Parts: sequence; structure tokens; C-alpha cells
Amino acid sequence: MARDGADLAGEARFLDAMLARGSRVLDAGSGTGRVAAALADAGHTVVGVDVDPALVAAAQADYPVPQFVVADLATLDLVGEAPFDAAVLAGNVLVFVTPGSEQQVLARVAAHVRPDGFLVVGFATDRDYGVPAFDADCAAAGLVVEHRFATWDLRPWRDDAPWAVTVLRRPA
Repeated sequence: MARDGADLAGEARFLDAMLARGSRVLDAGSGTGRVAAALADAGHTVVGVDVDPALVAAAQADYPVPQFVVADLATLDLVGEAPFDAAVLAGNVLVFVTPGSEQQVLARVAAHVRPDGFLVVGFATDRDYGVPAFDADCAAAGLVVEHRFATWDLRPWRDDAPWAVTVLRRPA
């Protein structure tokens, strides 16, 4: 994808612009680790979590830093980890979780973010899980929508956008 000109670090740049230097970030649904690695390269402490052991093994092989953990986001409990300043769910994470578990995933990820911290969630809008259901799940999980964009490069939100990139705040 990089050879074809795809921007593989856009999600990380988006988050990095919102973070203080040296922030703690949870990459929820980290897959092969590209977002976590880019955030770590920017100076943040990052923990990547994915349910697929093969993807976590690939991430660990490719990136010695950050830390990667195998865990299910719906039951996430990172015992001993200090709260994170922010969490990111990039690359359609919510459309790949078990249908009906989206609210639980949002709540479990948010539980690992400090009060007044934030989550950034991005997913394609042409899937079964849409923006209205997402908004309802966020509200039920106690998260407040602060911003929504149509892309990771901050294009304005519109109802027919192919992507929803949403900044959520965990109230203090």
C-alpha cells in the first residue's frame, strides 16, 4: 500500500496532534502494529491490544517497541497498567468485533482511559454497524462525542461520508 502512495501513518498523526509529548496510548485492535509503532516513534508510550495471536506475533516481530498484548477488547482488563491518556480504534475495529458487543468494547476500552482522556474511533460507514448505532453505544458507555470528521485528514463530516472518525471524551 505504501508503494501505491497510501498514507499509512495518518491515524497516528491525527492522534499525535491531540496528545501531549510522552502520552500513554492504548491502540485497541492494533493488528500488525503500524499505528502503535508510529505513535511510539513519535515519543509516546503505547500498548497495542489485539485478539488475534498471529497479528500480535507479527507486530512483536516487526516492532520491538511498543508493547503488544493478546486480549479480547470486550473483556479487556489490563491489570497493573496505569490509565492511558487516550485510546485509538482505527482500521474498522468496531465493525470486526462480535456483533452486539460494540457498546461493551467501547466501555472496556474507555475504562482504561483516565478521566477527561479521549478515544478516537474510525470506521467505514458502508458496514452493518452505522453511525447512529455507534452514537447510541457511545452514549450508553458514558462517552461524549466532541468531534466527527469524514476522514483521518480532517475533512468535514457529512452524512454521506465514507468514513466516520470520531473523537470521544471520557468525562472527568
